[in-house]
Amino acid sequence: MRGLFWHIFSRAALIMLILLCFRECNPMPDPHQRDLMLKQEISQQVGGGVELTPAELQLDSLLHQVKLKEMIYSPFPPANHFFKVRHIVQKSPVFKLLQKMPKGAALHIHSSAMVSVEWLVLNATYRPQCYICFTWDGSLQFLFSTTMPFPRWGCFVWKRLDMLRASLSDVTAFDNSLMRNLTLFTEDPETSYPTQDAAWDRFEKIFSALSGLINYAPVFKDYIYEALTELYEDNIMYVELRVGQSKAYELDGTTHDRAWSLEVYRNITEQFRANHTDFIGTRIIFTVHRNLYVYQVKQAVQEAIEMQQKYPDIVAGFDLVGREDTGRSIWYFRDALSLPSEMKTQLPFFFHAGETDLDGTDVDRNVLDALLFNTSRIGHGFALGHHPLAKQLSRTRGVAVELCPISNQVLKLVSDLRNHPAATLMSDGHPIVVSSDDPTLFGTTGLSYDFYQAFVGIGGLSANLGTLKEIAMNSIRCKINSYTSFEK
Repeated sequence: MRGLFWHIFSRAALIMLILLCFRECNPMPDPHQRDLMLKQEISQQVGGGVELTPAELQLDSLLHQVKLKEMIYSPFPPANHFFKVRHIVQKSPVFKLLQKMPKGAALHIHSSAMVSVEWLVLNATYRPQCYICFTWDGSLQFLFSTTMPFPRWGCFVWKRLDMLRASLSDVTAFDNSLMRNLTLFTEDPETSYPTQDAAWDRFEKIFSALSGLINYAPVFKDYIYEALTELYEDNIMYVELRVGQSKAYELDGTTHDRAWSLEVYRNITEQFRANHTDFIGTRIIFTVHRNLYVYQVKQAVQEAIEMQQKYPDIVAGFDLVGREDTGRSIWYFRDALSLPSEMKTQLPFFFHAGETDLDGTDVDRNVLDALLFNTSRIGHGFALGHHPLAKQLSRTRGVAVELCPISNQVLKLVSDLRNHPAATLMSDGHPIVVSSDDPTLFGTTGLSYDFYQAFVGIGGLSANLGTLKEIAMNSIRCKINSYTSFEK
């Protein structure tokens, strides 16, 4: 640790000495020296060390010109709320190119919010025996059942959707209203979500609504295949899914255990790979909500260890999810998270950490605690810039930050993505992967929207084709490095 501090100090001292020498020895700065400094800066950024072929250099030049034109547009998409400019992004030449680009792996995506909302409404809700309830606070609940469901979840009046649709004069308008209620998407996000509390409250209610739809066993199987299809069509070759504790259920109300769900994930993935031979595969990161108690998280860690030992080909590791600002810290759960070490076994951690704009609290210190528990990656890492030691350690260890730009903006951590803390990480060559977090809720599919925001907004004009290549390659490297011990 002492050596690390001296490394940081000596690097800063060397830079200061060079600058002082320039000023004292050269009243007029040397243009050649300036060129060297600029080249040095470029070489340090993400993608700065990637060698491009002659054809790639030609494409990079074209890409730079197209990006330059977009950066003078008004409104400039990354500087505005995504919901207001999604239609502009969809028409962007850069976005269309990114859609065609191989993007490697989606490493930070939640299983309960990964398909288009159109598929959920026009497919899942049209299946027989689907009931809907409109709760007192304006949210929705769904349940598949052979009989009228009992009151639950604040629902006292359930309606069967096929009968409800038959009574309506404008079914299309009704379906569109369901889509609006299953996403955060709105034309006036500032009014709809004036605070982080408002955004998160709506965010969590939608997850509750989606649960009754996607956990119905027949939907669950088709849902996984559809999710892999949408990701594959966006040129994603590998997926890691954060999977919560909800259990799949049948029409008669019986539920399946965790092993059943894992076998479904494995079987559907193999079925998908049989039809798409270049797709690499799917792995599961078990998650529990950070509002639980230590004994509950300990039970979940124990189950994750058992499932990882039983299904090493499909189980990747463990994570804590939920809003960090109002949830319990990683350090609070230290006894539960120490269980793998005590049992002398391995369970990789992939912690959400630093998804906050707070500074000096246990919340933003999650980035330090995540590294203490040897996290394989850092989910979001928005607060990493407040912790230079954590930043240096994560870079030295090759612990990538899972960057989810649209999620960070929609949940009100940053309004103008040019000001995202990841801009500094990218300039300094910090390992980064780009992912989409909860595409259903944000009105997106795949990774291209988030790649656009990272490439055009956060990376700015300095980000080039080498940047895109390194981010994509990082996602595959992270996948390989995380599981070497399990794949030997």
